[in-house]
Amino acid sequence: MSFAGSPASLQAVSAWFEENFRTRSEMGASVSIWKDGREVLNLAHGHCDRARTRKWDHGTLVPVWSATKGPAAVCCLLALEEAGIPLECPVAEVWPEFAGGGKANLAFTHLFSHTGGLCALDERAPIYDYDAVIEAIEHQRPLWEPGTRQGYHARTFGFMLDEIVRRLTQAESLGEYYREVFGSPLALDFWIGLPSAEWERVSPVYPGKISLANGEQPFIKAFNTGGTLTQRTFTSPPGLNAVSDFNQSEMWSRGYASMGGVGSAHGLAKFYAMLAQGGRWNGVQMVPEAVVRRLEQTLTQETDAVLLTPIAFSAGMMKDAMNGGPESDGSKLRQLYGPSRLAYGHPGAGGSLAFADPENGLSFAYTMNQMEIGALPGERGLGLVRALYGG
Repeated sequence: MSFAGSPASLQAVSAWFEENFRTRSEMGASVSIWKDGREVLNLAHGHCDRARTRKWDHGTLVPVWSATKGPAAVCCLLALEEAGIPLECPVAEVWPEFAGGGKANLAFTHLFSHTGGLCALDERAPIYDYDAVIEAIEHQRPLWEPGTRQGYHARTFGFMLDEIVRRLTQAESLGEYYREVFGSPLALDFWIGLPSAEWERVSPVYPGKISLANGEQPFIKAFNTGGTLTQRTFTSPPGLNAVSDFNQSEMWSRGYASMGGVGSAHGLAKFYAMLAQGGRWNGVQMVPEAVVRRLEQTLTQETDAVLLTPIAFSAGMMKDAMNGGPESDGSKLRQLYGPSRLAYGHPGAGGSLAFADPENGLSFAYTMNQMEIGALPGERGLGLVRALYGG
């Protein structure tokens, strides 16, 4: 076995990456891996379109769907930390109107751990009408007693974080705050709200084909069945439901904090490299250590009511669920983020994946344009992670 980040493990990652194009239907993709704050691997290959008229290269940007949630969560956590507001505090203390629908005691901890019961909205506010969505969230009654059940807030999560950041800072949006605090200072090739000057670098994304061998069959069935909590969650608020919608410049520029991020594997991995260094970069403490610790610590783990598989969450980040529960010393149920119990990150629909492994000083990001079916990474990305850790 090769140790993570060694020349042998990086060679294994490169071999799996190349095989993805030969036998696993990869079209265009990038991988970026950082070790101790330095990029040790940056791969880019393939094409931006099925007709192969445009090559995918190191400068190619692509929508990464829910991989946006990681940077968005850090932005909100930082804004709360700077305001001196603990996560146990009710959200309504920052956002008074949020108390509507019996949510006066719903805490930031519930929101960040997807246990608040606000994954699906009763009011059909269109996703592009920010004010209407915020009002619908304010009116919404939790679908369960906050803290008693876990259900992935696929879309509403970003709207709630965005509104909190707007209220705590002078920024016009979470995406603007991200660019000011992280994007520009770190020169990150990743945006939550893509400026028009970058549009020509974006590759379109292509929908995946359903495979009967897919391990997420319960999720896929629920996702395609009207009235299920899963389908309601992924259509609340409604709009932007077709993959082709994510190939529109209007979507890139709006900066949806749940799933609207656009960037490169290099940009995402560099962000997580800073976190893997304890929130420090070039001698500057970008994120307080107290916030970084929250990203590492599991808040909840159970069979998720929306994703229909065991999932663990820290404060805004996804973690690998453990056999025997979060307090167990046992093995992981899956290794999206490698073997370390401290590792955390977030996947995006179709396969994109980014994470930090502070125990090993590593960060990783994989972006691609040919999606696989499912909310969690498929074999193309999982194989890269296995190779990185010598598996």
